[in-house]
Amino acid sequence: MALVLHAGSTNKNAFKALIAAEYTGVKVELAKNFEMGVSNKTPEFLKMNPIGKVPVLQTPDGPIFESNAIARYVARLKADNSLFGFSLIDYAHIDQWIDFASLEIDVHILRWLYPRLGYLVYLPPAEEAAISALKRALEALNTHLASNTYLVGHSVTLADIIMICNLGIGFSRVLTKSFTSALPHVERYFWTLVNQPNFKKIMGEVKQTDSIPPVPSAKKPSQPKEPKAKDEPKEAKKEAAKPEAGEEEEEAPKPKPKNPLDLLPPSKMVLDEWKRLYSNTKANFREVAINGFWDMYDPEGYSLWFCDYKYNDENTVSFVTLNKVSGFLQRMDLARKYAFGKMLVIGSEPPYKVKGLWLFRGKEIPQFVIDECYDMELYEWKQVDITDEAQKERASQMIEDQEPFEGETLLDAKCFK
Repeated sequence: MALVLHAGSTNKNAFKALIAAEYTGVKVELAKNFEMGVSNKTPEFLKMNPIGKVPVLQTPDGPIFESNAIARYVARLKADNSLFGFSLIDYAHIDQWIDFASLEIDVHILRWLYPRLGYLVYLPPAEEAAISALKRALEALNTHLASNTYLVGHSVTLADIIMICNLGIGFSRVLTKSFTSALPHVERYFWTLVNQPNFKKIMGEVKQTDSIPPVPSAKKPSQPKEPKAKDEPKEAKKEAAKPEAGEEEEEAPKPKPKNPLDLLPPSKMVLDEWKRLYSNTKANFREVAINGFWDMYDPEGYSLWFCDYKYNDENTVSFVTLNKVSGFLQRMDLARKYAFGKMLVIGSEPPYKVKGLWLFRGKEIPQFVIDECYDMELYEWKQVDITDEAQKERASQMIEDQEPFEGETLLDAKCFK
């Protein structure tokens, strides 16, 4: 009986056994016509793995589930190979790095990725914790690889195979160049191995992602349907389903209600004109753009707000903080017609401070923005008193990205326009 691996052809956990098979010369076949969500729900599959997870390896002696166990089995089928090293200490170190690849690398990559794909609930603090833990693990791996070509010994072992398979989904989905550039030894290690013939045959061409998946937009829970009366006769149901003569089969769509901000009295400030002035002013910004802003500003038709992030102590990783601000701006897109904003990330070392200035149509922060953008509650909001020259000057400095700002370095400044 041939070894048959039940999994999809792009499953990174199946890659572990398939690459090990290439190194050992063991023949492993992928199950034909395997369809995730269908094939793994059949009674035959559930006999092999009662919880329906893949991969599962069929062997002459019975099935094996859990990808690392399958890879170990394949690696040990032939004694004359180096995938498990040559001594007891080699075996221990290989198992050590297999556990590290699973518990410190794979777990945190998936905790970062899955909420952004919508498989789990997206929670910013949970994402920050996952990224911080992943960064710590990768820095430890980078230190080890500074003086080692492979994880154990002087050739590829099963530890390398499992590590590369786990890193592969990271590099292709969330580990951008800006993230990995601080980990040169991990980069060298990864690209060297994925281009080895046995890896490339199974994994194909691996490309590093340019961006991470966006945060899924929050959806309002659907309203439950009213239960139908149990004693409603079938005939009545049929009659109700048929429209009477002259009755329309579908109700005509109701016109979309206007945004309350569109019903406000006209303002002397035209938001698009300010945005053009901001974008097109390259020289003498203070004299042209800032003075122009205050000349245009209409306190009857618009309001200005400072915002300060409530949890700056959590901003310990620079790129995570920058991603947090980018995500906030992305979710504010629903207000683009009615708002202009500047977000500053401040500090040369952690914890980084996040502060902003927002211009909104109307005298209050629009209610639909508060309702739809959950990030709003993560900030303290204070209306700018334009009669206070100090507050007015602070707003001007934020618009023009003045550095230093309040005595500190600007790590980044982002504009919403």
